[in-house]
Formats: sequence, structure tokens, C-alpha cells
Amino acid sequence: MRKINTDVLIVGTGVAGLYCALNLNRKYHVTMLSKKSADECNTYLAQGGISVCLNKFDVDSFMNDTMNAGMQLNDKDAVKTLVLESMENIDLLDRLGVPFNKINNGFVYTKEGGHEKNRIVHCDDITGKEVFNTLYSIVKSLPNVEILENAEMFDLNLVNNLCLGGYSIYEKEILYIVAKITLIASGGVGGLFKNSTNQPCLTGDGIGMVNRESIKVSSMEHIQFHPTALLTDKSSSKRRFLISEALRGEGALLHNSEGERFVDELLPRNVVAAAIFKEIGKTGSPCVYLDISHKGRENIRKRFPKIYFQCLEYGIDIAKDRIPVAPSQHYLMGGISVDLFGRTGANNLYAAGECACTGVHGGNRLASNSLLECLVFSRRAASDMMKSITSVGEAYKDYISDKVFSIEDGHEVSRKNRLEVIRMIKEVRKDLENELVDC
Repeated sequence: MRKINTDVLIVGTGVAGLYCALNLNRKYHVTMLSKKSADECNTYLAQGGISVCLNKFDVDSFMNDTMNAGMQLNDKDAVKTLVLESMENIDLLDRLGVPFNKINNGFVYTKEGGHEKNRIVHCDDITGKEVFNTLYSIVKSLPNVEILENAEMFDLNLVNNLCLGGYSIYEKEILYIVAKITLIASGGVGGLFKNSTNQPCLTGDGIGMVNRESIKVSSMEHIQFHPTALLTDKSSSKRRFLISEALRGEGALLHNSEGERFVDELLPRNVVAAAIFKEIGKTGSPCVYLDISHKGRENIRKRFPKIYFQCLEYGIDIAKDRIPVAPSQHYLMGGISVDLFGRTGANNLYAAGECACTGVHGGNRLASNSLLECLVFSRRAASDMMKSITSVGEAYKDYISDKVFSIEDGHEVSRKNRLEVIRMIKEVRKDLENELVDC
């Protein structure tokens, strides 16, 4: 094992991890780990956009939309924080250079399912990719930040409930990373499902690590299925291509195999997904169909270039053809229990992003609230981390762990993390047993 010392260890290079690093004081050395390449994160795949509170008159409406989508199971304080701090974070992204769609120097706002108003900013239909590229280019250039790709974190280093970093497999050796502060931003659980819109490498590793240490994890029963993932003979790979909610926000219609509409397309995701499952069961068809052809080829190509050209690769011209879609696992509302500053049940251990559970989403996430959650709560975590870091003296660097891992040990512990998450899901969602992979 090779020991390295750092001030802050961040596990994950999606928007939560990158934005946290960006908001830390430059005097702190930050080590970031990415399980695969840095862009193999769900942030990179996000299409639709980012919700934002339009003004003080929109606060109640935005909160109500979030609570209603979440089946009123949300933590109201978390929702209020999300809404009130949304615009300042979007403004910061704008100043950093994220190329949001604009008109007359103002944001273009679109609407998605569950929203009362047009309040979603976007970058065509590749919002996540543009946000990632902007943040990654900035963070990578910071002299205090080191990003290690293909570095899989598999275990925490806890000393009397104080987290002092952890262990990672990196370049055929074990890294023993001793850190004053650790942030888990390792993403969701889609890689544990047979059909998911997520990156396959996202297998709940951070959640499994934390739960094995008896640190609180909550709401693992709340797993969202996106209503409209592409379903074709060519799309049978593990990761299903997402057909963004934004299409329905711009007027796309859902039809069953008989060409009949069967649901209000702008209802929350869980409602639309349930209606599609019901329709599929009733008709015996493997899918339903999404139709946006009435919007015209030029409008479609301009607004949804990624989806337009991706579907063409599958032999579907969405300017004239209906899009075959079916629900697919998409998002975890549960995860590592944290407060409004990302603090977990262990000292100096934080979590943010999809692996964390603030309670902001309740039982079902409102469309385009995921990137916003990452921004708001990772920034809050960064502010608190800079306070907590002063409580750890320089003696931490001399700490010697009694754990010794070989590469084989590391892979086995990683497998145990995945099995732990699968066990947790099966325990609370027996209906999903057949949807999960074998590890």
C-alpha cells in the first residue's frame, strides 16, 4: 500500500464533487477520485436542464411542485433551502461560463413534468455535459486539486467515528489516503439494475461503504423509474438512452400501441411511469410511443440536437417517426443520511449528490431538480468543511491504519459494497428483486 496525505478527499467527479472542490479555499490540497474516467458520471448524461426559482413570487409554487412530486414525503427545510439558493448557484454557473440558452441576454426557461411554470434553464439537450465540461476544465486547472482517474474507493478509514480518508485501488496498487475531511459524491445505483439510464459503473459504492460502517443510510425504497427511455432492438445494452422529459415539456405526446393517448404527459415522473407500465401490461406491447413530429424538423433539430441525432443512429427519425419508449431505472432519492450541510453520522465525513439523502426529493424527484440539488448542497458542504477542517491537527498525517489490503482484497471489498446495496434495496423493495443484477 502507498500512503498519501491530503487535506480534502472527494470521491466522485460529477457536478457535486467538482462544485464542492471549486468552492473550497485554495489553500487546501484536494484529492479527487473517479472510479472510471472523470466524465463517466451521471452529470455528463443529464439532458433536460436545471430548475431555478424565478423570483420571490415563485418560491411557494416551486416548493409546492417539489413537495407534490415527492408525495409530500420531502424534508420541507431541505426543499426551502433548494428553492431559495437556486438562483445564486445558477448565476454562478453562468458567470463561470456554462453556455445556457439565452434570448435578449436572459435565460430561456422551459417546462417539464410536475412544474407549474417554465422555470428550467438548459443548454440545448446536453445540459449536464456542458456543466461538467465547464466545471471540470476549471477544477482541473486549479493548482491545489489533483484528480485521479480509474481510482476506485472501496473502504473508509474511521477512527473513533472520525473519518480520516480511505482506501482506493489505483494503477495496480492500493492507495491509503489520509485526509482531514472526506466528501462522498459517488453517484447512484443504476449499475446494479439490468435496465438503467445511468452509467454502468455507478453501483452505489459510497452508500455500501458507509452502511458497512453502520453510518445511517435512509429511504432506499425510493427509486425512480424515468418514464421514457428508448426501447429498440439496438438499445438493449445495459445503459438505456434517455429521451428527456423536456420533449414532453415542449409538447411531445404519449400514445399506446393503438395510437391512443392515455396520460397527461406533464404529470410527475412516477405517475407517468406507472401509467406506462399499466398500458404496457394491458396491451401486451413492450413499449409506448412518444411523438414530437408535429413540432417540425428544424425546431426539433435546434432544440434537441443530441436526441435527434442519437435516434437517427438507431434508425428513428423523430421528425416523422414515433419514438418507442418504456420506463427504466433512473434515480435514487435515498442514500447516505445527511443534514443541510452534507454532514453524515461520522465526524468529518460528508456526502452530496445522488448518493446522499437530504430528504429534498421525498418519495419521487421533480424533473430537473437533480443537478440543482448537487449544486446547492455541495456548496453548502464546502462551506462547512472549511470550518471542520480546522479541528484536525497536523498529527493526522502520522496516523497508521491497522488495515492492510492487497489488490485482491480491494476488489473483494468493492464487491461487498455492491452486495450490501443490493441487500438494502431488496430488503425494502421486494418488487425489484428481478430488476437487479448478480454481483
